[in-house]
Parts: sequence; structure tokens; C-alpha cells
Amino acid sequence: MDRSEEEQEIVIIGAGICGLATALALHRKGMKSVVLERSETLRASGAGIGIWANGWRALEQLGVASHLRKTALPIQRFRDEWLDKGSNQERPATGEARCLKRSDLIGTLADALPPGTIHFGRQIVSVKMDPSNSYPILQLLDGSSIVAKILIGCDGLNSVVANFLELKPTKEFGTCSVRGLTNYPNGHAFPHELVRTRKNDIRIGIIPIDDKLVYWFVGQQAIREADHAKVSQRPELIRELILQSIDGFPPEVAQLIEDSELESLSLTRLRYRAPWDLLLGKFRKGTVTVAGDAMHVMGPFLGQGGSAALEDAIVLARCLSRKFVNPVDRVPNSERETTRMMMIREVGEAIDQYVKERRMRAVRLSMHTYLIGSLLKPSSLLVKFACIVFMVVFFRNPNHTRYDCGLL
Repeated sequence: MDRSEEEQEIVIIGAGICGLATALALHRKGMKSVVLERSETLRASGAGIGIWANGWRALEQLGVASHLRKTALPIQRFRDEWLDKGSNQERPATGEARCLKRSDLIGTLADALPPGTIHFGRQIVSVKMDPSNSYPILQLLDGSSIVAKILIGCDGLNSVVANFLELKPTKEFGTCSVRGLTNYPNGHAFPHELVRTRKNDIRIGIIPIDDKLVYWFVGQQAIREADHAKVSQRPELIRELILQSIDGFPPEVAQLIEDSELESLSLTRLRYRAPWDLLLGKFRKGTVTVAGDAMHVMGPFLGQGGSAALEDAIVLARCLSRKFVNPVDRVPNSERETTRMMMIREVGEAIDQYVKERRMRAVRLSMHTYLIGSLLKPSSLLVKFACIVFMVVFFRNPNHTRYDCGLL
């Protein structure tokens, strides 16, 4: 190995929700890691994120739940409205549910980490295995390289680490999502509930974060790739696109979007990792694995993406802490090779346990979102009927929010 290469014990790629939560979970277990983030600052695209009861259990384990509760109102119920059918459905929230401002969640996780954990401006372009010691080598955009004894890819749906693991490519739903925030300096009158309003192929969700800030999202059929590339870079065009799409919705909805903060707007083409790929995928190679969207990116229809990523962080740190206790550079030279081989084997066993614990959880969430997404996009009556049958058989009472990832 070239001794000029930088060496690190545990490297996490991506300073998003999952990457920061994983670093914090490892820190709570007494394990040091570094987080490599390609941007120069923390990113919080997506404006807001719903965290349900299962996610709050994970945040409790990370030690940040009490602080984050101060930033967001509790959601008391969920209400669905179908304008074209003139019907609605309402149910109480099961367990704790709040919508957090993404920047609040990201910032709280980052602030809880030891100084120097996050390394900004470090973009990974490829990963390869060093044949001499079976450690992954990260090649960076600036030409430098890092040798990691453990590598965790939390780098989202376009994950470099997922490519290294040879996971199947993600697929498109054929729909897109626009997200934004609207601020009411004098306070708003929205009740403490998540309201989802549907008409034809348009779906609008509104959920208050606090007494002055409201998060909203719009789902619709994806626009052409060329148009998407142009519109997604200009917030004023994103807002114009949505205002043109929601003809026939209540005027207060149009006003909400009209008054939104331009800098909060984002347009995203929805992608997913197929449930069958999650069931069969190999999520470990040596001491390399993935978590969060890099592992199981799914549609937003259940609102479980963020909570599932927090669960990943708890389970992965718990599994690793049981095995990774003897760093190679702290033993005599005569024992170093034996210790290295033992470490690789034990870390591999820890990651295998993590994958075993998370695989079926991810498959169930992914399958449920896949079926909902298939119902929402244009398809034959036979396909829609099959989706409904599967949902009735397998997800009549899904209770995803009751899941407990366990103690850290």
C-alpha cells in the first residue's frame, strides 16, 4: 500500500440524514468515524421531512429527540381528500408524528458530532478493493485517495458505494415531486394534521412544522427529462409549473404555493430500488456496506424514508460495536497481519448481521411503496386490480410505525 495514502478507521460517505445519524450512533458507542461530504456545506434539500413513531424511537437512541421536539408540532391526525370523488377519510395519528424542517434535523445531528467529524468538499468518484490487504480505497475528485478499514455508503440514490457493491440500478416511478416551505410571520390557521388532497393524477400534501411554518409537497406525472433539467435549476419555474398543474384545487392551496419561499423549492424525479432487488441484493463486500437511500431508496408515499434511514444507523452501529474492537495499528507488528484478518472477518460478520436485520424491513416498506406508486401512475385496470389485491392481502394493517429498531 502506498503510505502516502490517507488512512481512516471508519469512513462514511454522505452527510445526509443517514450518514450523520450513523456517525452519531457510532460515536455514542465509542467508535470514531469521518464523514465525507461532496458539498462545501451541509445540505438540506427537500424542505421538510415527516418522522413517525419508529423514527422517534431511533432519535431517542441518538440522544437528540428531546431537542428536535422543540422545533416541531405533534401531528394529531391524517386526512385524505379525493376532490374528483367528493370523498374523504380521516384517522388519528398512531404514536408520535411530527414534520421536521430538514435543516433542523441535519443541523442537530451534525452539532452532536465531535468537531472535525465532517470533511466537506470531498467528492468520491470510485471505490476499489486493495488486493494486498482487502481494504477499500476511495478515489476522490481532487486526485487524492483514502484507505478505509470500514466503508459505509450513505450517499443516496446515485451511490458510488452501491455501484461498487454491484447493486441493481434504481428505477423510475414515472412521477416527480415538488417540495417547499411557506412561512406565515403572523401565524397560520392550519390544524395539526397531514392533509393529502388528490385530483386526477395530482396529489398535494400539507403539514405544519410549527405555528408559522408549513411544509407542502406535490406529486404529479414526471415532465420530460430535458424540461426537468431546465426547470429543476430555477425555483421560479418550479413554482410556475406547480401553479399551472393544480387547476381545480381549493384557492387556499394555490395561495400556499404562491407564497412559498423560493429557496426552499425542489423538483425531484422519484426513483426506487425494486423490492425484489432488495430481497436478493448483496449489501456487503469485505468491510463495505450501504445504508439509507443508498440501500433502499423508495417512493415517498409512506413517508418512511427518513425514519428507515435512522433505523439503519442504530442497527449498523449496534452490530459493528460488538465486533470492531481491535484496530490493527494498535497491536505489535508480529501480530498485525493476524489481527487484520480477524478484524476483516469479524466486521464482515457484523455487517452480515446488520443486513439480516434490515433486509426484510426494507423489503416490506419498499413493496408497500411500490404498490402505491403503481396505483398512482397510469396503468391498466388489471395491473391496478393486482396491486389492490396484494395490498389487501399483505398490507391490510401494515403498522410500519410500530416497528422498533431496538436499543443502541
